[in-house]
Amino acid sequence: MSPSVREVGTSFQYRAATQAGALVNGVLRAASRDAALRELRRQQLWPVTVEVVVPRARPNVRTVFGAAARRRAVTQWTRTVATLLDAGTTLDRALGVAHAQCLDVHVGTAAQAVRAAVQGGASLADSMQRQPALFGALHVGVVRAGEASGSLPTALETLAGYMEEDAALRAQVASALLYPALMATVASLGIMVLLLFVVPRFSTLLSDLGGTLPMSTRVLVAVGDLVTRGWWVLALAAGCAVVAARALLASPVNRQAWHARRLMFPLTGVVERTLATARITRALGLMLQGGLALLPALRVARSGVSNVALAMELERATADVARGRSLAASLSGVLTPMAVQLIGVGEESGRLDRLCLKAATLHDEEVRRTLRTVASLLEPGLILVFGAIVGFVALAMLQAIYAVNAGI
Repeated sequence: MSPSVREVGTSFQYRAATQAGALVNGVLRAASRDAALRELRRQQLWPVTVEVVVPRARPNVRTVFGAAARRRAVTQWTRTVATLLDAGTTLDRALGVAHAQCLDVHVGTAAQAVRAAVQGGASLADSMQRQPALFGALHVGVVRAGEASGSLPTALETLAGYMEEDAALRAQVASALLYPALMATVASLGIMVLLLFVVPRFSTLLSDLGGTLPMSTRVLVAVGDLVTRGWWVLALAAGCAVVAARALLASPVNRQAWHARRLMFPLTGVVERTLATARITRALGLMLQGGLALLPALRVARSGVSNVALAMELERATADVARGRSLAASLSGVLTPMAVQLIGVGEESGRLDRLCLKAATLHDEEVRRTLRTVASLLEPGLILVFGAIVGFVALAMLQAIYAVNAGI
């Protein structure tokens, strides 16, 4: 391999075995994956894994708002490939049509790379694994199971259904919380207008008139002065709090402790565990339905868990299953009791995949019902809170006016 190729090539992270049998890790640059494999063999290394190094971009406004569009594009790509394969189209043609229909630039680039890798002789699962920014462990696991069992169209169809269900749940969560968030924002802006413009002028007028002000008015004036003159103190305190929180959560131990504590919260903890249970059981059901063994399916399901403490509990449960313990007993305390019961019935009846998917559906509905209830309670709660604040401001002003008139 020439030096110029190394300079302009792609970075590959590899794990390889030496002639002595030791495993080594490293990064090299090559024009393609095949070129990277040849370079490793030239160095007398036997490659175990060779993956493209994907740089992690810092999240910004564009990437945050573009994440939903990319998820939709990946879902459409998956659905298109599944439909064409089910109709009898070749994989190459299905990938070509799906790539042509991609409206998102990043997904289109990844789809083109997947098709090129498949044309080069790689399996669809391996080709998708080389695009980790868009295709996670669940995607790769489902596709790999479908390829191994000869039911790739069914596996992709099931995966597309899972992604559509997940997108529908995300949309319902957002819609349930949109109106309370909008109402809270408008009410907060109204209160800020009172504190920034109305209260300072009222305070100046009262100071010119003199006299003793009621306690409520003095509290209101002090809050107004803090907002108008001490805003930088509030901003500095908020910034320090954010920096301190990020520094604490940078430690894996602290992050795990915080995630564990988060699961113990009365309402949000229940919702988070229920939502995680739905995703774990759905991923597990898909894996088993596609023909994947139980242990690999559990490891793939674990990769989709964002809560660190819950992921560690799931990892311990996977180790228990590997030692011969039943799945239901291993997941007791990790998932909800209902999910554990359904998994136990599934193990006894030989329908573990179906009952895992049933558990996922039930927990999705539970999350939706809980969010609808919370949203219905938040609206009158916010009205009462902000009404009380506005009422306090009006009362403080009226008491001050009465006190001044009495003094005159």
